[in-house]
Amino acid sequence: MKINLFKNSFSSRCKCPGLLLLLGGSALCAEAIEARSRDPYYSAVVMNANTGSILWEDHASAEAYPASMIKMMNLFVVLDELAEGKLKLNQPVEVTREIALVGARQVWLKEGEVFPLEELMYATAIHSANDAATALAITSSGTREAHAKKMNAKAREIGLSDTVFYNVHGLPPGPGQLVDISSALDMARLANALMQAHPDIHKYSSVYMRDFRPGNHKVTLTSSNMLLRNVEGCDGMKTGYFRKGGFSITATAKRGEQRIIAVVMGCKSKDVRNQWAKRLLERGFVLSTPLP
Repeated sequence: MKINLFKNSFSSRCKCPGLLLLLGGSALCAEAIEARSRDPYYSAVVMNANTGSILWEDHASAEAYPASMIKMMNLFVVLDELAEGKLKLNQPVEVTREIALVGARQVWLKEGEVFPLEELMYATAIHSANDAATALAITSSGTREAHAKKMNAKAREIGLSDTVFYNVHGLPPGPGQLVDISSALDMARLANALMQAHPDIHKYSSVYMRDFRPGNHKVTLTSSNMLLRNVEGCDGMKTGYFRKGGFSITATAKRGEQRIIAVVMGCKSKDVRNQWAKRLLERGFVLSTPLP
């Protein structure tokens, strides 16, 4: 089933001086962004990952706020550099003051602590830790800004036409900052490209719970992807949320040789998001099953 799409064009209404629209994409600063959530969802898509074909879509190209789902691209860049030998899983990463100050969902990294790179990958993929994601970005690229440029370059390389990244973790923009933009279709394409290039992403995305920082300051990493626990074959990928963007998820499951990706963006509640993602994964498997 395929329905007509619409394209939401954000105007450059940002009144913050000195801000530029990057890469030709629409951009809004914190003072100007509007809510992109609806009941039951803002946009959705189901993809057959084996073929890349779209099985069903509803406003799949509408511009929306991916929030923490952009951490998939942060990890994509890091995995590329691991494959190229530029980074190592066991290399020590020292936490700087800049990293320690990153807030919201985190693993409370403290300045001067040292962790293997792979531990920070687990914290980013499972717990959506913004401080860990920042540590990955700085280790890979030197600065957050340089890593965001790599993320955008990768987006262009894999054909994400609705996507522009302005940070490395997906937090909502602060004063004078710009909001990350993507679409359900681009998030499905991103997840598929990531899995094709790095099947080992599931080593991280399939884990629901894991200990981080053993000892007195232990943190239990806990995924907000509840489908890992109640959908057969689900092994990823990433959730996202901030208030104006609503609750979103890029979910994937594999049964036999068939893999399905479902993306739901801009739900009013996480329960509705989870219900629709589960429903759409199941629909994807039905639509991908050949008739007898």
